[in-house]
Amino acid sequence: MNAITVVIGSICILMIAYRLYGTFMAAKVLKLDDSKPTPAHELNDGKDYVPTNKWVTFGHHFAAIAAAGPLVGPILAAQFGYLPSLLWLLIGAVIGGAVHDAVVLYASMRKKGKSLSEVAKDELGPVAGFCTGLAMLFIITITMAGLSMVVLHALENNPWGTFSVGITIPIAMGVGIFYKKTGNLKMTTTIGFILVMVGVFVGPIIQDTVIGDLLTLDTKTLAIILPIYAFFAAALPVWLLLAPRDYLSSFMKIGVFIALIIGVFIINPTIQMPALTKFTQGGGPVIAGPVWPFISITIACGAISGFHAFVGSGTTPKMLDRWSDIKVVGFGAMLVECVVGIMALIAATALQPADYFAINSTPEVFKTLGMHVDQLPKLAQEIGIDLEGRTGGAVTLAVGMTYIFTAIPWFAKLSSYFFQFVIMFEAVFILTAIDSGTRVARYLIQDFFGEFYKPLKKTDWLPGSIFASALACFIWGYLLYSGDIGSVWALFGVSNQLMASIGLIIGATVILKIANKRWYMFTCLVPLAYLFVTVNYAGYWMVKNVYLNPAAAGYSVLNGVLSIIMLVLGIIIMVTAIKKWTTIWNSPHYRFGSRVA
Repeated sequence: MNAITVVIGSICILMIAYRLYGTFMAAKVLKLDDSKPTPAHELNDGKDYVPTNKWVTFGHHFAAIAAAGPLVGPILAAQFGYLPSLLWLLIGAVIGGAVHDAVVLYASMRKKGKSLSEVAKDELGPVAGFCTGLAMLFIITITMAGLSMVVLHALENNPWGTFSVGITIPIAMGVGIFYKKTGNLKMTTTIGFILVMVGVFVGPIIQDTVIGDLLTLDTKTLAIILPIYAFFAAALPVWLLLAPRDYLSSFMKIGVFIALIIGVFIINPTIQMPALTKFTQGGGPVIAGPVWPFISITIACGAISGFHAFVGSGTTPKMLDRWSDIKVVGFGAMLVECVVGIMALIAATALQPADYFAINSTPEVFKTLGMHVDQLPKLAQEIGIDLEGRTGGAVTLAVGMTYIFTAIPWFAKLSSYFFQFVIMFEAVFILTAIDSGTRVARYLIQDFFGEFYKPLKKTDWLPGSIFASALACFIWGYLLYSGDIGSVWALFGVSNQLMASIGLIIGATVILKIANKRWYMFTCLVPLAYLFVTVNYAGYWMVKNVYLNPAAAGYSVLNGVLSIIMLVLGIIIMVTAIKKWTTIWNSPHYRFGSRVA
């Protein structure tokens, strides 16, 4: 199969879904009414609540939700073949992800932009609210470990990549200071982008120097450095590091995917991975479990992701100018993220299967597969580093994109620079998510433990901020240091999809309360039923076969305990919700299947 066929067919499906199902959700199910003021207008304070143009809000929302997930998940899931990943991306995004993002955004706006835990408390009661808050705390810390794991093997023994990524820290800080002093956005952007590109091109010069030796790091060292970095990054003012690097990385993200889309249409690579591989029954070198439930756990962002609930009940509901903008920002941004996931899948599956597995499994495991690499030695020579055993997904995307462009004769001379640029783009985008995610984790820890020690509630209390930041970094840093991509990404997938289930539970509750026809609730119940069963079975499988199995490579009692706690929290929330639904369903406000005003 050719890549153009996949891209054009997928985009057509998503456009039709947006036009028909998105309109149905907006007009019939949520009954979006622009005559009512949004929270941005009602509570306009010029700081957090600010009415914003829908396309500007779309850009902010998309940049926030489309981090590493839609890049890494499809790449790891490619071990099952291209067909399961493609089907889950399309079906999951339309029926699950877009609906989830729209209803969570609506539910938060309906409660004046409150967080999902506060919305759960209002809609389902204090028990569900407490469990949702605790689940969010677990999920955000696990997310940091999952995202960080992607960076490790990309920068392992790669001084060029480490230098290119590391230099973005002082560049971003310089950009932040320069913009704060001058207010000149054009000049700041130009200088920042030029310096970032210089960082890529200077990389080969430092490789064989003292600096290069210092930056040749193994995964364990990197696993210690990343949490330490996150601790300081989370404590710095947002304008100094987080905002300028987020801004610069957005340009890189747009540029990389425009390049990939252009490359696919010009070169039209063939999908080399078969539709289904022998690992659909389990035992794969990347993901140990079978295609179900792990296709829906490995691919979260790009199909449906609970991480989006943090954004959809965070900054975005405080920015929407009109209620109808939910269709564009909530429903539409998710479908665009699906396209990102499909492009990442193409980059991975365009590689020869043996090359793909050589990158995404350890050399010891790859030897047992009976495969022989094809183009990988040549690509490794052109790029300038050893590519085998660099698990995590980041290297596969960079290699896949480089491989696609090698069809252009003169590209071989630039392949090493292009590869390192893609690595830097991925790493910088992930580090930006780690910055903001650690900050969110700090707030959640202060809010949760503040119930027991009141001073912790004050986010401006320095000792409390230091304690919460250190605790957050220690937890996810320990998971990162002790885990591997298979176990940590599965833990992230289970926790993330549990969060998505909670979002759909709250969405179903709100729809049952406000919709004219109560069967509209099934827009949330259908994806919820599938996702809840999937996430609980996947969690059980990982606990039994990996986390509490001493013979397994991913053996970790901590991961097992975390999984059990999260699954129990999910069951408590579900039971509470069913009781609430029963009460509403039997309410006299309903008669003959419709809601009576």
